[in-house]
Amino acid sequence: MTPPSVRTGHHPADAPWVRTRLRTAPGTAWALALLVLVTSFLAALFPRAVEHQGIEGLHHDITTADPGRSVLELSSPQPSLQMPPAEREAAVRGAALKTVHDKARGALPAEVRPGATDSAYGFRTSRPAPAPERWLARPEGIDPQLNYASVSDLPGHATLRSGSWPAARGPVTENTGEVEGVVSEETAKALGAVPGATVSVPTRAGEHLTVRITGIVAPREPRSTYWSAEPMFRTPALLPEPGANPRGLNPPHYCWYATVLLPPDAAPALLGSTGEPEMFWRFAPDASGLTAADVPGLRSALASLENGPGLVRLRAVAGDNAAFRTDLDQILAGYDTLRAAIEPVVTVAAVGAGTVAAVVLLMTAGLIGGRRREELALLRARGGSLAGLGGRLLAETAVVAVPAAVLGLLAALPFFGSARPWPSVVGPVAVAVLICVAVPVGTVLPHRRPRLPGTRDDLMHARPSRLRTVAELTVLVLAVGAVAGLRRRGTTGGGDLLLSAAPVLVGLIAALVLVRLLPWPLRLASRAVARRRGAVGFLSLTRAGRSSAGGVLPLLALLLALTTAAFGGSVLAGIADARDRAAVLTVGADARISGLLDAAPLPARLLREIRAADGVQQVAEVQVVSGVPLPPGADGTGSMKNTVVLGVDPDTYAKLARTADLGVFPAGRLRAPGTKDKAGSTVVPVIASPSVAAELGDGPRDLTTPAGDLRVRVAGTLPRTAAVPDHEFLIVDTAALTRQWTTTLLVAGDPDPKVLRATARQAGKDISVRLRAEERATFVDTPMQRGAGGIYAAAVVAGAGYALLAVLLSLLRTAPERTALLARLRTMGLTSRQGRRLLVLESLPHALPAALGGLLVGWATIVLLASGVDLAGLALFNGPGTTVPDAAPLRPDPWSLTLPALGVVALTVGAAAAQAWWAGRRGSITELRSGDPR
Repeated sequence: MTPPSVRTGHHPADAPWVRTRLRTAPGTAWALALLVLVTSFLAALFPRAVEHQGIEGLHHDITTADPGRSVLELSSPQPSLQMPPAEREAAVRGAALKTVHDKARGALPAEVRPGATDSAYGFRTSRPAPAPERWLARPEGIDPQLNYASVSDLPGHATLRSGSWPAARGPVTENTGEVEGVVSEETAKALGAVPGATVSVPTRAGEHLTVRITGIVAPREPRSTYWSAEPMFRTPALLPEPGANPRGLNPPHYCWYATVLLPPDAAPALLGSTGEPEMFWRFAPDASGLTAADVPGLRSALASLENGPGLVRLRAVAGDNAAFRTDLDQILAGYDTLRAAIEPVVTVAAVGAGTVAAVVLLMTAGLIGGRRREELALLRARGGSLAGLGGRLLAETAVVAVPAAVLGLLAALPFFGSARPWPSVVGPVAVAVLICVAVPVGTVLPHRRPRLPGTRDDLMHARPSRLRTVAELTVLVLAVGAVAGLRRRGTTGGGDLLLSAAPVLVGLIAALVLVRLLPWPLRLASRAVARRRGAVGFLSLTRAGRSSAGGVLPLLALLLALTTAAFGGSVLAGIADARDRAAVLTVGADARISGLLDAAPLPARLLREIRAADGVQQVAEVQVVSGVPLPPGADGTGSMKNTVVLGVDPDTYAKLARTADLGVFPAGRLRAPGTKDKAGSTVVPVIASPSVAAELGDGPRDLTTPAGDLRVRVAGTLPRTAAVPDHEFLIVDTAALTRQWTTTLLVAGDPDPKVLRATARQAGKDISVRLRAEERATFVDTPMQRGAGGIYAAAVVAGAGYALLAVLLSLLRTAPERTALLARLRTMGLTSRQGRRLLVLESLPHALPAALGGLLVGWATIVLLASGVDLAGLALFNGPGTTVPDAAPLRPDPWSLTLPALGVVALTVGAAAAQAWWAGRRGSITELRSGDPR
């Protein structure tokens, strides 16, 4: 019968290549699409997560900062005395100040431009005036110092507790004799103010302005900028009297400082006061729309407002002598410091996880090319060109990969809505380009030359080419340069991708070295096993040696995943160690019990009870004598420096120093009595801080202390000591002191905090108890630090997942061959147990080097980069005190090194055993068919 095509004259239509291939292997297409989708999703999500945690940290730093630091404040002196009185009075009334407020608000940076809700403006005295009224409280007999301020919208920010709101009774002028005002609840309680009381304010004319207290108010939001930018609006302060010298020989006297609040239209009455009144406008910054990308522009705008063109614009509105003040720029500088400390560490995780993902994509491309080797060889034999085959492979890969990458990008956009969308595009595009290039190129290049059937690329017999040697040397040079640069410059420069990729490059070098060295132990082991009875060991090593010589990709994926996990675990361990060390430096021991200002003696009963408390292992008694002047120099000139003398028991204190690992010294070096000098005086050995030792010199020197006169010689130096970790010091044996008492107890152990505090309260009300555990708990992570930790943990998990996938892909590539081998060996009498042993032993020559190599590479990477990575900024950024370690170096964490390495071995062995179990459950008909080339 004549075919229809011949009768009609038409040729049969060619089936489209892409559609045919997708229908022929839908499982491969769906698997590739899923891999590209997940990888694109993670690649798009990472920059969004980084930007989001940066924005959250920025908002946290601004909103949690003290309002006195974050507020944007504009102030101007009172109107010129040369102006007519009516104009001066009109310029400080509420309407005029509101006009300036609205204009000045428009000149503020748009990134933090505030609303009117939490802003305030008014007229205040800048210098407090004494209030002589007898009804006012005087803790030490000193008149309270009061400021007066007319402030806007007081009823909108406070609740009236008693009395009535103040008001301007008629037109208020500079010569008005009485105005009304209110005080806060805390001020009224401290000063004894009640509605109806009056306060007199001195004026320049020698008269007095009477301020009548009409009510008591309570702030609605005490922590808002309205009330907290100037805390004395709501809370009085007990401070030294004006003119007192807190560092003088005589202790200063204290008095109350507070503020009386007036209505806006009563401001002209303050023009005649002696308190140097000034106008002010306060703006609470609105950081809700601020992003990390806006920080440089905002800092520049703030600098302009403080001393630049922005200040000129403000002075055009508020007066020629107006000044702008804010500490928001310092808050932003702290934010940049923390961000600079976090970014390099997070980038290391991102580069590591991204490289592992890229390796998995390349392995996937290699698996696809390996499965289609015979097909493409047949097409090449029938005249197919490399370009034509590559184009067809590119088309069928792009049809799958590009839509999957787009879906991954779209799936990531709903997360972290505050982040910008365009940085998320780079990752999915890179994933799509990589897989679309790797599949056709990796599949077509092996077919440039014909390959004889049965040719193997065994690991034991392969010889590296010159091109491979040059490539490995190039990577070696890059790795050495990156490590050297990081060790020299550290991570303070930030943003250098080569430095962040140093762990990856070190892992790549290790993978290449391991692949080159692996044939040698395999050959030796094969020769040793060949002489023994039993075929399982010999077959397993032979099979391991016949694996592809290009198996560097699975090994590289495992090494990079292990290195990234070890680096991350070591970073977390380093942060914890730095915070533990800072807590020890702050307290000096596990617990510190001291009298008032470390100077008041502790009762003997307290010493006995603390020693007998449960959990107390050691107690060191310390006599702290502060303010001891150093002797004059050899030329008779005084050094004008003071130090702290510490009287201790040498044995007890040295033991506690060893326990705390803080200022360790041999006890024998400190024991008194010392030697005698030429005059017959006893010279007491002392241990000093370096600066004090430099002042005292090498010879005997005389010291005059409240605990007795001493003739001392420096017997050693310590950079820090447990009793006063942040002061210059001089340690002496208590036995050498004429007058002895104990002011501080340093406790080692794990005592109950409640018991310690209860015991201290019973001994005296001024005895303080500080615990190292409580100081350690004050180091809490900011949102940026928590976000960075979460991102790093996610990167490590993603890297581990891709490493698992790399192991599975390497097993999947040889799965048909292994299944056929087991089927044929079972016909020769191989049992199921021996089959599992065969596959497990076959996987060990690759798993063990990967685990050991990952452990060594992780350790070497951390050691090499430790000098360039300082975790102090990341660990101690928001610490409570100033006593912090000099540095927080990176150190290898044993658990982070060993656990992932053991997991790699367990994973590989488990996968091999699972494959043997699954092959044993299937039939052997397919694997034993005649003519099968496997």
